[in-house]
Amino acid sequence: MKASAVRGHLDGLLLSVLEAGPLHGYAVIIAVQERSNGVLELRKGTIYPALNKLERLGLLRSVWEAEGERRRRCYELTDAGRRSLAEERSGWQEFTAAIGAVLNPAPGAGPRPA
Repeated sequence: MKASAVRGHLDGLLLSVLEAGPLHGYAVIIAVQERSNGVLELRKGTIYPALNKLERLGLLRSVWEAEGERRRRCYELTDAGRRSLAEERSGWQEFTAAIGAVLNPAPGAGPRPA
C-alpha cells in the first residue's frame, strides 16, 4: 500500500496500537504490520518522528526501559491520547461510511433529479 494512503491516518494508527499498553517503537511498527496482515509497513523514519510529535502534543508519554544492556523508549497513551483516539475512530467511521456510500451505493440509489 502506498505511504500516501496512510499519511492522514498515521496518528490514529499509532494511538490505536498503544491502546492496549506501552510499546517501544519497533514493537509499534510490528503491531501495525500484524494488525494490517502485512499490508501496512511503517518505516523507522516515519514512526519515530510521529511518536515524538504525539508526545509533544501530550497524547503519549514515554519512559526509558532497560532490556538487558539495551535501552528502549516505551510509549503509552495519556488520557488526552485516549480521547484523541476516540475522536479518530469516530471520524474514520464517518469517512468510511461516506466513501462506501459513493463507491458501493445501495440498490436503487441513483442520482437525484435536478
